[in-house]
Amino acid sequence: MFKRIKEDIDNVFENDPAARSVLEVVLTYSGLHATWAHRIAHWFYKRRFFFIARAISQISKFFTGIEIHPGAKIGRRFFIDHGTGVVIGETCEIGDNVILYQGVTLGGTGKEKGKRHPTLKDNVLVASGAKVLGSITIGENSKVGAGSVVLKDVPPNATVVGIPGKVVIQDGVKTTTNKKLDHQNIPDPINDRFVKLEKEIKELKQQLVESQKER
Repeated sequence: MFKRIKEDIDNVFENDPAARSVLEVVLTYSGLHATWAHRIAHWFYKRRFFFIARAISQISKFFTGIEIHPGAKIGRRFFIDHGTGVVIGETCEIGDNVILYQGVTLGGTGKEKGKRHPTLKDNVLVASGAKVLGSITIGENSKVGAGSVVLKDVPPNATVVGIPGKVVIQDGVKTTTNKKLDHQNIPDPINDRFVKLEKEIKELKQQLVESQKER
């Protein structure tokens, strides 16, 4: 238990340059508190003490602003940065070394039964405000850009942005050793499409002018 606690604290220092001391991390990091509370709640949930598990998760939500259903399965070195507004559904499965930023939702799309929440493989990063919905899989080492809405499976080593989310980079960068995401310079497929359309319009206008001159 103490080894896992130390691992969690070390993970905070690895992913957050604002962390200054162990005491500060242990006492003030809501993402860490929510993760620890979830482990306790999940222990009760697996033993079918559902009310106690839900009570722990709701108390944690009240103090941290992070809602993690006790049924969710979360791997090691899980990091939530800031965390306010993060929601993780009951049938979510999260691998190792996953990073979530504030406002992320890992939710369902309706009242379907069974597996209805996302699966995030190892080394996935989900940026601020992104929504990953439904029983879909985000592949290893992939990144979801800020504000994106992802409704379909994402392959490994990919970057997804937009509404709905589209894969804009795959196997183009080495993400296994660098999980950081530059939130100010993520690709914008909608803007790229507008630029392409504007170029096509200019070419059509030029062709029209040349056609009129020939007449």
